[in-house]
Amino acid sequence: MTSFHDIVARALEEDLPDITSEAIFEPGDRGHAQLVMKADGVIAGLLVAQYVFERLDDTTMVTAHVEDGDQVKRGDIVLDVESTVLALLGGERTALNILQRASGIATATRRYVDAIAGTSAKIYDTRKTAPGLRHLDKYAVKAGGGENHRFGLHDMFLVKDNHIDRAGSIDAALQKIYATGLSAPVMVEVRNIDELKQALAWNPSFILLDNMTPAQMRECVECARGSDSELEASGGITLENVRQYAETGVHRISIGALTHSVVALDISMRMA
Repeated sequence: MTSFHDIVARALEEDLPDITSEAIFEPGDRGHAQLVMKADGVIAGLLVAQYVFERLDDTTMVTAHVEDGDQVKRGDIVLDVESTVLALLGGERTALNILQRASGIATATRRYVDAIAGTSAKIYDTRKTAPGLRHLDKYAVKAGGGENHRFGLHDMFLVKDNHIDRAGSIDAALQKIYATGLSAPVMVEVRNIDELKQALAWNPSFILLDNMTPAQMRECVECARGSDSELEASGGITLENVRQYAETGVHRISIGALTHSVVALDISMRMA
C-alpha cells in the first residue's frame, strides 16, 4: 500500500483545504456516506478509496460490500463510510476519482479477458499509464483479470524499433545487452518474419510481434514453433479483433488502451 499512500497524499494536497465545508461544519460533526454505482462494471480501488477517508480521520469506519475484481451493477452500494463530515466531504472527490479510474481500467480489462476466453493467450497492460499513477493503473488491470507487463524501464530489457535502428541491427543490440551479464529478462520487438528469425537465434525470453495482421502473426507463430521464446502481439488490437489475434497461438497480447484511454466507471457518494 505504500505507493497508494503516496498517490492519496498527493491528491489530497492538490485539493485541500475544503474552505466551503470548513465554513459550514464543526470539526466534531460526524456523518455517514455511501459510495453507489451509477453504471455496471468491475470494481477496483476500494482499499485506496477507503484510505482517503482514514487519512483524513483516523476514527473512520468503513464497511465494504464487494471486493476488488467483483462485477457490480448500477445502484449497488460498494462502501459505507462513517467519519467526520469534514473528512467525508474533503475526501469525496479524491476517493471517487481513484475508484472511478481504477474501476474503468478493471472493467475494460475484463472485457478483453472475456473476449479471448478459451484461448491460451493472456491480456497484458503496458507502460502507457498516467504519470504518477502506475501502481494504481497496473493494480486495476490485475483486478480485471489481466496481467502486468514490466513496471518500468529497469526490470526488463525491451529492444524496440528505435534501439534496433540506432544500433544497426537486432544482432548488434542483443550482443551488447547479453555482454552486460545482467539477469533481467529480454524481449525483442520485431516487425516482420526476417527480424523474427534474427531474434529467435538469440533465444530471448519474449518476442514482441508489432503491428502485424492476424495472418502475419500466424506465420510468425509457426516459424517460432519449438522455440522457448514467448510471443506477444501488440499494436492495432481492439476489442473487436482481439480474439482473431488470440487464436493465432500467441502467448500474450498487450493492450495500451487499457490504461491510456480510460473511461471512468461512474460512481457517486451519497451522504446522510
